Amino acid sequence: MPKKRKLISLQWQNLTSTISTTFVLILLGLVILCGLTAHRLSVSVRQSLTITVILSDEANDTTAQALKKKLEARVWVKDIQYISREQALKEQTEALGNDPSEFLGCNPFTPSYEMHLQAAYACTDSLLWVSKELRSHKLVSDVMYQKDLIERLNQNLLKITYFLLGLAVLLLIVTLVLINNTVRLSVFSRRFLIHTMRLVGAKWSFIRRPFMRRALWIGLCSGLLACAVLYGSVHAMWAYDATTKAYVTLPYVLITLGIVVVCGLLLTIVCTLVSVNHFLGMKESELYQ
Repeated sequence: MPKKRKLISLQWQNLTSTISTTFVLILLGLVILCGLTAHRLSVSVRQSLTITVILSDEANDTTAQALKKKLEARVWVKDIQYISREQALKEQTEALGNDPSEFLGCNPFTPSYEMHLQAAYACTDSLLWVSKELRSHKLVSDVMYQKDLIERLNQNLLKITYFLLGLAVLLLIVTLVLINNTVRLSVFSRRFLIHTMRLVGAKWSFIRRPFMRRALWIGLCSGLLACAVLYGSVHAMWAYDATTKAYVTLPYVLITLGIVVVCGLLLTIVCTLVSVNHFLGMKESELYQ
């Protein structure tokens, strides 16, 4: 009967350790996924910022297309759309409801480009030299973009990045403390067994082996359970709103799940190793304190 009760107690400890570690890993996974999604969203927002490049009156379709190909080869360019005089007139006519050329006697619009930059270059400093380089071309008359909007956007994105980074670090510390306490309590209940094995001459590596094996299984099971919960939540979100797939992408979800499993294994193994070594180094009198 005592052996059966001891086995049940050990199984209960394993179950509670697995559940508590799983919940902590779920929180850690949510923060990681939110951080990756925020990065994806910031890239999308930066790349959606439009720079309007006004061409001179001397530009025609041939020279404008040649310059367009030259600019598309630049590393900082994501895409360029060429708007001819005729297309600009058509768009303004549809917007205003009348044709400006009818009372002006000519097409008042000049050809232009609508340009989107790569996310890394959509910041104030980069835009200054990008504008300078664009204006160096003879066909370019002016470069226009919303400087104030870009500055506010970059400031807000930076604040969000720092907040998520701080939250991730804080949660990682909390995760380490909680898992360490859970593992320490589990090892503490078997401290006399550790001391007995040490007295009969067992090596530290031999004593640590069952604890490390147990920690490996708890970390793996906790990581897999956390991954199941996270993936199920994300899949439900995709089913509820398909547009979220554009930001919460499958590669980001897989990266998050991989990090959760690795963290589950590393944290439980490291905490178990530290705890077992702590009790292995204790004197007999200290075991009763």
